[in-house]
Amino acid sequence: MITLVEKKMELGRLSYSDASYDEVEEELHDLEDAFVDKYGGYLETVFEGVHDKHCPDSDVLLPTAYLANKYLKTGQKKDGSFEYDVASYQEGVVVDSDDYDIARLVLIPNPTRIVLFAKDGKHREDVWAGK
Repeated sequence: MITLVEKKMELGRLSYSDASYDEVEEELHDLEDAFVDKYGGYLETVFEGVHDKHCPDSDVLLPTAYLANKYLKTGQKKDGSFEYDVASYQEGVVVDSDDYDIARLVLIPNPTRIVLFAKDGKHREDVWAGK
């Protein structure tokens, strides 16, 4: 997922007129397809559980829909890999929540987790964490 996130951020830094935009976009689509092929079934089940508990009126989407457009590197693990968080509470998928007027779910890597944001970012809750 880290490679996918990094490629998504790379594409976000390019303008449509950039000579490498189409190539990077194609690489991103290939990474998204590979990610869904490998983890899609598992993550869809995870998202179904999260939706059932926190936003039962919202449809579950493909896991790639929950990826943010921009992440922040917030630290580095002992193995040298980076820890990530989202750059804005406005990332992810808007969901209907019984508890909040506007809520969003976002998938964040390393450590892999799903975060629920609400109340203009004043509420943040890790609703699932990978093992």
